[in-house]
Amino acid sequence: MPGIPYYAFPSIDIGPLSIKTFGLFVALGIVVGIMVASRRNERFGISRSETERVGMILVGVGLVGARVAWVATHWDELASPLEAFAVWKGGLQFTGGFIAAIILAPLLTRRWPPGQRWQLLDGACIGLAIGQAIGRLGCVAVGEHLGGPTDFFLGMHYLGGTTIEGPLTVGVTYHNTAIYEILWLLPIIGLMLWLDRRNARAGMIAAVFAMGYGLCRFGTDFLRTYDERVFGLTGAQYGSILLFVFGIGLLIVTRRAAAKLALEVPAVVESGDDDAADGDPADDGDADASSDEDSVKNGDDVADKPAATTREGN
Repeated sequence: MPGIPYYAFPSIDIGPLSIKTFGLFVALGIVVGIMVASRRNERFGISRSETERVGMILVGVGLVGARVAWVATHWDELASPLEAFAVWKGGLQFTGGFIAAIILAPLLTRRWPPGQRWQLLDGACIGLAIGQAIGRLGCVAVGEHLGGPTDFFLGMHYLGGTTIEGPLTVGVTYHNTAIYEILWLLPIIGLMLWLDRRNARAGMIAAVFAMGYGLCRFGTDFLRTYDERVFGLTGAQYGSILLFVFGIGLLIVTRRAAAKLALEVPAVVESGDDDAADGDPADDGDADASSDEDSVKNGDDVADKPAATTREGN
């Protein structure tokens, strides 16, 4: 089988203007990812502006981490040390960026309630997965993350164009792990959205992404031809192992937290029942009515309370 017809286009020329396709798709992925995360997080009392603020900081740190990780594993491919800063040409290692963002995120949200911190992480991972799928189109456009010749029907049947990796022979079909990664991310995104609609416990969505992407990247990197290896594995594969372990840890931590909450809630209810039994029902009714009147007078708005709590973490 010839595979999927492919012609590399590292730039789009519009008159005198030349737009780098890698940078275009990465930027588009960032914008769409943050928009998706901010809209989703509003359901949990996290304002859009707060998600966008934290998101942009984490994106910046993530890009630096991703570039540093890529340069560290591809140093011999750089024509000069200054090319280490030429991000628009391609060369970002996702696992390095994700790990950098995960390290910083707890510091940015250290004053937030635990529940909102987990929900922020879940929303961020949904946006991240969608943004990653879009950003990988930039890798496809510039001919990055390539493997050897193949007869796989999803392989890339090279028709021409300048690629970052190579040289390639016109008419030959090659593995393109960026395409495989996009196809892998689609069902993961579907599963994450399904879990979100079913109100899965906080942290589970992030765990699914970490484990799912970790497996994907660990597997597809075996097909790559141009990545440096240490003891048979690429730097991204070692990062993928950490990512998968992180996902398992999230499942354990969030499950214990949910179990602890389930044990605490009945105890509170029972305590309230005892107090009600000992007291005068009429007095309780008067107290409730008085409390409701005070709330109305003070203009309390329950929907604003989580947002106010979130703003404390600024």
